[in-house]
Amino acid sequence: MPDRRFRAALLGATLIAALPAIHAAAPAAAPAAAPAVLEAPLRAHLSFLADDLLEGRGTGQRGGELTVRYLETQAAAIGLKPAAGKGYRQKVELVGQKTRPGSSLRFEAGGKTIEAAFGQDAVYANASGQAETRLDAPLVFVGYGIDAPEEHWNDFEGADVKGKLLVAMVNDPQPTATEPQRFAGKSLTWYGRWTYKFDEALRQGAAGILLIHTTASASYPWSVPANSFSHEQFHLAGPGNALQGWISEDMARRLFAAAGQDLDQLRARAEVKGFRPVELKASAHAEVKSAVRQVAEYNVAGIVPGTDPKLREEAVIYSAHWDHLGIDEQNGQPDHIWNGAIDNGSGTAALLAMAQAAVAHPARRTQIFLWPCAEEQGLLGSLAYTRAPLWPLARTAADLNLDSMNFVGPTRDMGVPGAERSSLLETSRQVAKAMGLSLAPSVPDLGGAYYRADHFMFARAGVPAFNVGSAVFSGDGSFAFVHDPAASGSRMRAFTKDYHQVSDQYDPGWDLSGMVQQAQFTLNLGYAVANAPAMPVWRAGEAWGRVKR
Repeated sequence: MPDRRFRAALLGATLIAALPAIHAAAPAAAPAAAPAVLEAPLRAHLSFLADDLLEGRGTGQRGGELTVRYLETQAAAIGLKPAAGKGYRQKVELVGQKTRPGSSLRFEAGGKTIEAAFGQDAVYANASGQAETRLDAPLVFVGYGIDAPEEHWNDFEGADVKGKLLVAMVNDPQPTATEPQRFAGKSLTWYGRWTYKFDEALRQGAAGILLIHTTASASYPWSVPANSFSHEQFHLAGPGNALQGWISEDMARRLFAAAGQDLDQLRARAEVKGFRPVELKASAHAEVKSAVRQVAEYNVAGIVPGTDPKLREEAVIYSAHWDHLGIDEQNGQPDHIWNGAIDNGSGTAALLAMAQAAVAHPARRTQIFLWPCAEEQGLLGSLAYTRAPLWPLARTAADLNLDSMNFVGPTRDMGVPGAERSSLLETSRQVAKAMGLSLAPSVPDLGGAYYRADHFMFARAGVPAFNVGSAVFSGDGSFAFVHDPAASGSRMRAFTKDYHQVSDQYDPGWDLSGMVQQAQFTLNLGYAVANAPAMPVWRAGEAWGRVKR
C-alpha cells in the first residue's frame, strides 16, 4: 500500500479528530444529562475503519496495528485521558495458530477409514502452541459436554476422558414439561457456547473436542466456523487443547453409523439428566501442521475523569471491540478483505463519537471508553482486561457494550437484552422514556447472544453488563422502525447473510440516524449510571451476582 495513501488517510483522521477541539466548551461540573452524539464524526470514523486501507482490522495483522494506532491517536485528539499508565494501550499476549495445508484428520470405525476433508467435513486447529501435532485417540460422545453443578448436570460423571477426543453437541439441554426452566428454558446459556465447551474439554484433561454443527443448534450456518477456521486462530498464552474444532452433521452421521451408533438416539439420551458418556468404538487420527507465532495485541482505553470527589473513584465502562477477520490472501475470492463495517466498525466508530461528546461534559463518576481486541477470537481482549483490569472491578459500576449496530434507521424502541439481570433494566426504562422510546419486548435468547459479546466477560467477573440494542447482532430485526417498518425489518434481518462475510462493507447511502440514536441511548444510560447515588446491583438469584469482584 503506497505510503502517500496512508499519509493522506492519516491527514483525514487528524481532521476528524480536530472536530471536538473546535466544538468543545468548558466542562460542566455535574451535568443532568448526556451531551449529544453527532452523526458527522460517527460516519467519518465508520467510513475510515471499514475502508480497505485497514485490511479488515485483523488480529495480529497490519490492519490491526493501524487500527490501534488510529484509536489511540483519536483518543488523544478527542481529549480522553490515558487509561493504561501514560498511554492508551493495554497489552494482550496471544498465541496465533493457523492450520496449514497438509494437515489431516481421519476416523477409524467398524473397519472403515473415514477421511474428513478440511473445510467441508471438519474444521480444526491445535491450541497448545505446537507447530506439529500428532493425535491418536479414542472417541467419546459426551452429550452436551457440560458440567453445571447448579443445574445438577454432569455429562462427564463416572467417566475418565483424559487423553480422549470428545465429540459433543452444540447448545445446552432443552426444556421439558417437567423442567421448563432448566438451563434458562428456551434461551441459550453460557454452557451452550462453543467457547465454554472448548474450555471444559481442557479442564477435563481430554486430548481435545469436536463439536457437531447444525444450523439450528449453533444459530449460524456451517460457513461461520468454516470461515473462522480458515483464518488464523488465537488464544491467550497458556495451555490449550491438542485438537479443537467442528464437524458437519453429515460427517457426524457417517462416523456414528460406522461405529454402530444412531446419532439421533444418542442425542435423545443426552437430553435426559443422568446421561453418561458413550465410548464410540472409534478412533481419531490427526496430523495438524500449524503456523505458530507469538502476538502482542492491544486493548485501547481512555478516560473521562468524574467530577464528584468520592464517586469519581467508581467508573462506567463503554466497550466496543475494534477487530474483525482481517485480510485473507488465500481466500480465492475477488474481494479478500473482511471489512467488518457493521461487525464491529459501527460500535468502534460510535464509541469514538460518544467519547467526543463526553469529554467536555464529565459525569459524577469516571467514564472509561474501552476498545477490546480479539473479540472475534473468543472475547480474548475483554477476558484479558477482566483478568488485569485497568480500573478495579469492585469499583466498576457497569459495562455497556456496542456490537453490530443499527444501520437501517430510527426506531420507536430500544433493545436491552440482558439488562433484566440487574437494576440496569429499570434505569434503561427511565432513559428510554425520557427519549420518547419504549423498551423492545424481551424474547428468549435462542442464539445465546448474551454470551457472544465482550460485555459477558464483565458479567462473568461480577460487573452488571449487557449489549445495548442488539437486534442486528442477534439477526432478529426486532426493532420497531419509524419508517416503513416491514421493509426496514427485512433489511435488518438480511444482515445475517453478510455476517462474517466479505460483503459486510460500508455503504455511504446508509441512514445512520438509528445508529446515532442507539449511541445516544447508550451514552444517556451511561450518564444515568454515572450520576446515580449508588452503583447498579444484580437481580436476586442471578448467578453472576454471586461472583466476588
